[in-house]
Amino acid sequence: MTEHAAYIYLDHAATSWPKPDSVIDAVAETMRLYSANPGRGSHAMAVQASRILFNGRKQLAKLLNIANPNDIAFTHNTTMGLNMAIKGFVKPGDHVITSSIEHNSVRRPLYNLEQKGIEVTYIDADERGNYNLDQLKASMKSNTTLVVVNHSSNLLGTIMPIKEISEIVHQHDAKLLVDGAQSVGIIPIDVQQLGIDMLAFPGHKGLLGPQGTGALYISPEIDLQPLMQGGTGSQSEAPHQPLVRPDRYEAGTQNTAGIAGLTAGVAYIQKQGVDQIYRHEWELSQRLLEGLMGIDGVQCLGPALGEPRTGIVSFYVPHIDPSEMAFILDQHYHIAVRSGFHCTPTAHAAAGTNERGAVRASVGVQTTVKDIDALVFAVKEIIEQY
Repeated sequence: MTEHAAYIYLDHAATSWPKPDSVIDAVAETMRLYSANPGRGSHAMAVQASRILFNGRKQLAKLLNIANPNDIAFTHNTTMGLNMAIKGFVKPGDHVITSSIEHNSVRRPLYNLEQKGIEVTYIDADERGNYNLDQLKASMKSNTTLVVVNHSSNLLGTIMPIKEISEIVHQHDAKLLVDGAQSVGIIPIDVQQLGIDMLAFPGHKGLLGPQGTGALYISPEIDLQPLMQGGTGSQSEAPHQPLVRPDRYEAGTQNTAGIAGLTAGVAYIQKQGVDQIYRHEWELSQRLLEGLMGIDGVQCLGPALGEPRTGIVSFYVPHIDPSEMAFILDQHYHIAVRSGFHCTPTAHAAAGTNERGAVRASVGVQTTVKDIDALVFAVKEIIEQY
C-alpha cells in the first residue's frame, strides 16, 4: 500500500478514508474497556455498552431531527436497512414505485418481490439524473403503498427533490423510503421537514464511521415486519419478536465498538457542520468538473457545471476503457478512483454509459484542491500518452 501522505483517495462514495482519529480512538477504547454484550446483562460493562448504543441513537436523532431515538435501528450497512424496509413493509397486492437510477440494493430486493407478484414501476430519469415528477404523479395507483428513491445518485451525484416527491407520495397515502447512502452527513437532512417515512443510511461513508455500521429510521406510524428474529435481551420468555423499539428490529449482538466509532464520526460531522461539508465538497466537485471538461475527449456525467450535486464526478474517455484508466491512475499516479458500473446498471443506461461504465471520482471532507488538480493533471497526461 502506498503511504498515506503520498496517496490521493478519491473513492469516498464507496467508503470514507482516512477516518478521523476520534473515530479510531472510540473503537479502540470500546474494545479495550466496554466489550460486553449490550442489553444482555446488568453488570457495569454491559450497562456501559448499552449506553454506547443509546448515545449513538441520540446523536443520529439530533443530526436528522428524529423525534424518538428508538425509531432508529442499527444495521450493518445501507443495503441491510433497505432490505429491512422494503421486505418488512411491502405486502402481496402492493404496488411499489422506484426510479431508473437506483442502486442494486433497491433494484434487487424489488426484483425479488416482483418474482413473487409485487408490481413495480420505474420512474424515468434523464441522462443527468433528473427525476420525472410528472411521471411519478401519473404512476400513483390506489394500491401504491411505497415509493423508494435515492437522495443522491451514486453514479451521477444528482440530488433528488425529496420534499416534492414526499408531497406527491403522501397525497396518495403512500410512504416514502429514502436511500441516504450518498447524502447522510453530506447534505443537511431533516426527516420531519422533508417528510421522509424511512431513511436507510451507512455509518462508513458521509458519517466517517467504521465499515459494518449503518441505520434505518422508521417512522413511528410504520410497523415493519422484522427481517430477522432472535435474541434481544428483552422479553426473552416470549416466542415472538418483541414489539418494543428498537429491539423489534435488532436481533442478535450489536457492533458496539463500531457504533462507538460511528457516534464519534457523527460528532466530527456536527462540529464541522453539514452545511459547510456540502459547500466544501460542492466546490471541489465544480473544480474537478471544470478541469475535466477542459480536456479534449473527456465526457462528464451528471448535473451541469454550477448546479447542485454531491461530491461525485463520473466521467469517461471514449477510446480508453474505464477500468484501464482507473488502473493507470492507481498504479502510476497513486490516485484511487472507482471504475465500472458502480452497482447501478440502470443509471448507466440512463447516462448512456451502459456498455463499459465510467470512472467515478468522489471527494470527502479531507479532500483538497491539490488532490483535485492532481487528478485533472493525471487524466490529461494519460490521454496525451495513450
